[in-house]
Amino acid sequence: MASTAGQVLSINIARESQAQRWSNSGNRTGINKVGVDGPVLFRGEGVVGDHVVDRVNHGGYNKAVYAYAREDALWWEGEIGKAIAPGQFGENLTTLCLDLSGAVIGERWRIGELLLEVSEPRIPCKIFAGFWNRPTLIKEFTEANRSGAYLRIIEGGTIEKGMSIEIVYRPDHGITIADVFAARSGAREKIHEIARVTNLSAEYQDWAKRVSAS
Repeated sequence: MASTAGQVLSINIARESQAQRWSNSGNRTGINKVGVDGPVLFRGEGVVGDHVVDRVNHGGYNKAVYAYAREDALWWEGEIGKAIAPGQFGENLTTLCLDLSGAVIGERWRIGELLLEVSEPRIPCKIFAGFWNRPTLIKEFTEANRSGAYLRIIEGGTIEKGMSIEIVYRPDHGITIADVFAARSGAREKIHEIARVTNLSAEYQDWAKRVSAS
């Protein structure tokens, strides 16, 4: 399959880290990402030029790229009454016309020469809540189930904002980013199906198997 599903509205990076006092994961964070013009190289386990400080919870093969939909950002603007610029979720890619909550685990996106694979949802943390100066954000983010999607870099490449995103492969298991996020948040209706999804990281597979066996 191959279908033009969306567009890259913005590519966002943190050119430098900033001080943070919201968690014990370190005294710096790279959450404050801003849009950049021109070509940007995605390769290996991240975006060239982007600062990732907390390598335990961000970056690496399964979290190489974080994408957030502009449509979901606009929903948040309505909820909190505040403008949200691209990058303010800490996302590398701000997308248009793409349902990230409905993205199937393991589906692949082609953006020019870049090939990405949907891997897992983003779990909110204290740094995110502190960055937004919103103590209730973790609870609100969980209830909204608009987590955005982490992606693996399958084939590296250079892209620019405005490029089309094509969905070139979608597994038939049907488990979505929203399904996994809901399960991690306590909803167990699909946990047995989730445990069988081999496209999930080993960490997520182990977690789902433990929960489904309990």
